Amino acid sequence: MSTPAPTVAIGDRVVGAGHPAYVVAEAGINHNGDVELAKRLVDVAADAGADAVKFQKRTPEIATPAAMRDTRRETPWGEMSYLEYRYRVEFDEAQYGEIARHCDKRGIAWFASPWDVPSVEFLERFDVPTHKVASASLTDVPLLEALRATGKPIICSTGMSTLEEVERAVEVLGTERLVLLHATSTYPCPPEESNLRTIETLRQRFPGVPVGYSGHERGLQVSIAAVALGACVVERHVTLDRAMWGSDHAASLEPDGLRKLVRDVRIVETALGDGVKRVFPGEEAPRKRLRVV
Repeated sequence: MSTPAPTVAIGDRVVGAGHPAYVVAEAGINHNGDVELAKRLVDVAADAGADAVKFQKRTPEIATPAAMRDTRRETPWGEMSYLEYRYRVEFDEAQYGEIARHCDKRGIAWFASPWDVPSVEFLERFDVPTHKVASASLTDVPLLEALRATGKPIICSTGMSTLEEVERAVEVLGTERLVLLHATSTYPCPPEESNLRTIETLRQRFPGVPVGYSGHERGLQVSIAAVALGACVVERHVTLDRAMWGSDHAASLEPDGLRKLVRDVRIVETALGDGVKRVFPGEEAPRKRLRVV
């Protein structure tokens, strides 16, 4: 008897083989600290048919590397230290409350990547349906332990990591409510670094864990191919305009790109079928006309 394919429940969605891919629009910090811009990104995700929109949450004095804090940075708000910039683009509880209400109004789930333990506690106050481990946080054991302690499903990106580092993270997180995402943390990611066959590598190494894909490439082809290879989650950054100021915009999809991504993911899922060889209704007439008996 074959082993059932692993699935994880995220809110009212079941994620895993045999279910539609869970499409996540990564707003990240592309809102540049502007709540109204964040709400517009929520609208873009909802209008495109994405399943969820994801943000990032940091406690800047904890999550900012000490060596980076005093580095000067040119920003749209003038020159400031990197730590000041990190504070400038963070939302507080009232602002996230406004975003949460807007997501509820638009009928789309939201969650975030917490970059430190206090940020996990912050997000838990909103009862988010899942938490996301950013690739950069995969080796942060105290953070992983705090995430597991929530009892929530966890989506974990594996960019910039060795397989051994992924194995150690899975040991900490457990496999009961875990989804792994293959990722390459190059922004933007060239096709030759996408390495999509790693989706199958992760699936074989962690047979009880659904595997998806987090993409940072330009265009749609690689993400669509990931779905064809069985990715059960597709996450892509989204922006209003790739020319906007900020580090992630160039590797993001604009609104029409996200809409086309969701459309094409659903077409590919339909086209994959169930693998049972059969004669389809559309083949009957050609069969009668062309087949030599």
